[in-house]
Amino acid sequence: MNEFLEPFQYAFVRDALLVGTVVAAMCAVLSCFLILKGWSLMGDAVSHAVLPGIVLAYIAGIPLAIGAFVAGLFCAVSTGFIKQNSRIKEDTVMGVVFTGLFAFGLVLFSRTESDMHLDHILVGNILGIRHSQIWQTLALGGVVLGVTLALRRDLLLICFDPAQARVMALPDKFLNYLLLSLLSLAIVVSLQAVGIILVVAMLVTPGSIAHLWTDRFDRMLGIAVAAATGSTLTGIVISYHIGASTGACIVLVQTLLFVVSLAFAPKHGILRRRAVA
Repeated sequence: MNEFLEPFQYAFVRDALLVGTVVAAMCAVLSCFLILKGWSLMGDAVSHAVLPGIVLAYIAGIPLAIGAFVAGLFCAVSTGFIKQNSRIKEDTVMGVVFTGLFAFGLVLFSRTESDMHLDHILVGNILGIRHSQIWQTLALGGVVLGVTLALRRDLLLICFDPAQARVMALPDKFLNYLLLSLLSLAIVVSLQAVGIILVVAMLVTPGSIAHLWTDRFDRMLGIAVAAATGSTLTGIVISYHIGASTGACIVLVQTLLFVVSLAFAPKHGILRRRAVA
């Protein structure tokens, strides 16, 4: 037990646990909406598209978070514009846009002299997060989480039944763009913790786990948050003991929970469905 509790003696581990909990809860709540709306690939697209914004912000001498947010929002908005003005389907447009922006970011990064480490951008560095970044993460993460929960009923309606939302005179276009903005901001907040690549799993896996366990949305939110925060705390402790990438350990624990849920979930698990059949 003493060996297990050893990491909690260090301030950098406690800081990582605090930041990881906020990021996990924020991504888990958003993941429920992305799963219901069928926007899982949108999280992948926006997370990769922020790279050129980060590099351009570094060159311009402005906060990296601003560049990342603008680039992510540009990816989301341009995807919607191309879809509405062409015959190409949304998933195809996202594939073209985010790979193009990600490649542009890699070219900019390779041609820019800086002390930034690409691996920290791609896979995160939550154990090395600075105090200024901690407060930034807590503030922005709290804003995203608060706005999402405050508007969860309206956002749920545009995800589940857009036609009914229009009948009720809800501003569906505004809410769609608001959800995209919250997604972009969440990805910016998560960069320090798990990086560009692994944030995709944080935005998809918790909602997928919860969706296997229940059909009630409020309960789905609770299960997703519990799965995400539990995986984050476990992953951080495991990564400390085995000396592995913290972000990767967090995602692996989430993936293990998904596999267990896929098999044993009492609502929609494989074993349950076979027993009913």
